[in-house]
Amino acid sequence: MSVALLWVVSPCDVSNGTGFLVSVREGNRIFDSSGRRNLACNERIKRGGGKQRWSFGSYLGGAQTGSGRKFSVRSAIVATPAGEMTMSSERMVYDVVLRQAALVKRQLRSTDELDVKKDIPIPGTLGLLSEAYDRCSEVCAEYAKTFYLGTMLMTPERRKAIWAIYVWCRRTDELVDGPNASHITPAALDRWEDRLEDVFSGRPFDMLDDALSVTVSKFPVDIQPFRDMIEGMRMDLRKSRYRNFDELYLYCYYVAGTVGLMSVPIMGIAPESKATTESVYNAALALRIANQLTNILRDVGEDARRGRVYLPQDELAQASLSDEDIFAGRVTDKWRIFMKKQIQRARKFFDEAEKGVTELSAASRWPVLASLLLYRRILDEIEANDYNNFTKRAYVSKPKKLIALPIAYAKSLVPSTRT
Repeated sequence: MSVALLWVVSPCDVSNGTGFLVSVREGNRIFDSSGRRNLACNERIKRGGGKQRWSFGSYLGGAQTGSGRKFSVRSAIVATPAGEMTMSSERMVYDVVLRQAALVKRQLRSTDELDVKKDIPIPGTLGLLSEAYDRCSEVCAEYAKTFYLGTMLMTPERRKAIWAIYVWCRRTDELVDGPNASHITPAALDRWEDRLEDVFSGRPFDMLDDALSVTVSKFPVDIQPFRDMIEGMRMDLRKSRYRNFDELYLYCYYVAGTVGLMSVPIMGIAPESKATTESVYNAALALRIANQLTNILRDVGEDARRGRVYLPQDELAQASLSDEDIFAGRVTDKWRIFMKKQIQRARKFFDEAEKGVTELSAASRWPVLASLLLYRRILDEIEANDYNNFTKRAYVSKPKKLIALPIAYAKSLVPSTRT
């Protein structure tokens, strides 16, 4: 799946799925096999292509499902075709939300502001860390201009942390959709997850890993969403159909919702907010699901040309549609009715998302709102194209983007009022 914000970070030297960037450490400095400091990954950041599953501009949304009901009221148990009872995807994901929220609450001050640790200079390493953050900043500035502008409103510690997470997510996505994607195997993703464990243990492999390692040591960021994003990459290696929305929801969480959970500790919660930490995390997750559903609806034709259908198979069948209709690219009345229902589901997420943005810290609201407004307008463009998402790509024009920015900024000035 792809998203609107285009930027490329290669995971560096993934050759035939056998390993990542052969480097060795000497003290706290990182060198490649020839003894030079390892900057190869930085030089590859601007190369490559592929599709992206997630965007980084949106974090917050309402804690609602496609049916409009809260996570807490959705049934946690679903029945399989064989009659077995299993936990629903939303319940599984909500358990991750609760763990994340608990981690944040343990590290909140009485003022509800995160106690962000300052950088502690270590002799011989501060220059490298500064260089790593600079490179993360350059990537964000080049490939996510609007979002990058918004990060400049944050404190220096928060903006650097967001840049570091941004780059790791893209490097992960590039494993499956980048220039070396045809060589990636499940074993390669296993090694990438091992490398993630090293990052969280304070053993970064290269300078970009180092930026993330410092970030997760300073903020209450849990490793589970990072692991889950890698699981989403595994899913894309083995799965191209989704039986129902429950399966699709889990996929959307893995490849997009995880970004929201990673980001809330960095964005910060408004000190005046009366909302529970769990509800803010629910909101972050819901908006990411909304964005991913929008990606899916926008890219139906593009994905079909790759042999993929990211639409609930049972809902297609209920509309008397099949994969063959999608591969043929037929815009019929049945297709229009089906698409209207899919768009309605995504809009419910967006509507609730907007209500939750004021729970973020004041400096974080603008980039979130800007992305929310722009993404929601993609749905309008699909409608304007008469639901032809087979051969017409829905996009928001530059004038409409420029109009959205001051609107988002004005909305960002509204203080938190939830009780």
